[in-house]
Amino acid sequence: MGPRHLVRRAADADYQEPSGWAASAQGYQRWNVIGENTGAVHTGFGICVLDPGGSMPAHVHSFEETFYILDGTGVISSADGSYRVGPGDYGLLPVGVPHLWHNDGDWPVRWAEMQGPAPRPRFADDTFLVPLAPATPLPVDVRDPRTRRFGNITPAHMEVGGQSQDLLAVSASMRTALLVYSGITVKMMADTDLGAQLTTMFMVQYDPDGQAGAHDHPFEETYLILEGATDAQFDGETYRLEAGDVAWAGVGCVHGFTNAGPGPVRWLETQAPQPPARHSYRFARDWEYLSGLLGENGEGNA
Repeated sequence: MGPRHLVRRAADADYQEPSGWAASAQGYQRWNVIGENTGAVHTGFGICVLDPGGSMPAHVHSFEETFYILDGTGVISSADGSYRVGPGDYGLLPVGVPHLWHNDGDWPVRWAEMQGPAPRPRFADDTFLVPLAPATPLPVDVRDPRTRRFGNITPAHMEVGGQSQDLLAVSASMRTALLVYSGITVKMMADTDLGAQLTTMFMVQYDPDGQAGAHDHPFEETYLILEGATDAQFDGETYRLEAGDVAWAGVGCVHGFTNAGPGPVRWLETQAPQPPARHSYRFARDWEYLSGLLGENGEGNA
């Protein structure tokens, strides 16, 4: 069996102009990080850049797509309307929903893009050009039902003591909740609550003493480091991951993370397909504990 993980360094980013369905795009480049060519089945992950005045043709996918704006501002238009997005904004583009991007600003807009399942080059990347007329863009507003497939997240949203309704700009609900454990903070972004069916996207932050023990999943995960550094273990190999680096763990890859710096480490994480209702994490230490209880002869206290 070949490697079930992949690490790509920010310094080795390879942005290329598209071919195929996106050949008519203007000022658009994409770093194709994860996909069928890297061994993924459920994950297409890349970093996209659209220059000022740039645009992409209207299209639909036979896969689900989520995005997170890293820097710059742009406009994404869909069959439901047009929306102005900027740093920290994220959104969901469901299967079969027509959409396009354009940049009417003065600076490039750059975003992380998750596609699930992975687009297939042999089927023209499972993407089809369609007609679509852009409308006047709306800003992302988590309280506006017209932008129900979008949201915004910043480092401040990851602070346990800062979860006020003023900061979150929404009423108190599970939509705003943080999951906190073992020095780790998790906040969901694109999930079933936002309307996603095939993928998830969320933000993860580790405190200086944060760590996750060795475990694996019945789904694929991708990690884009945004701030700080982490020591990541994938199937017995250790990597120091820093801002801009991307890593991918396939099904069954045993992995774990430890904060490698004096401050927090924060990353964008995706999963595909969506985790099952139970048994989405298999921690090695739990099953090693059972092995110890049973003893060398496998009989234990029976």
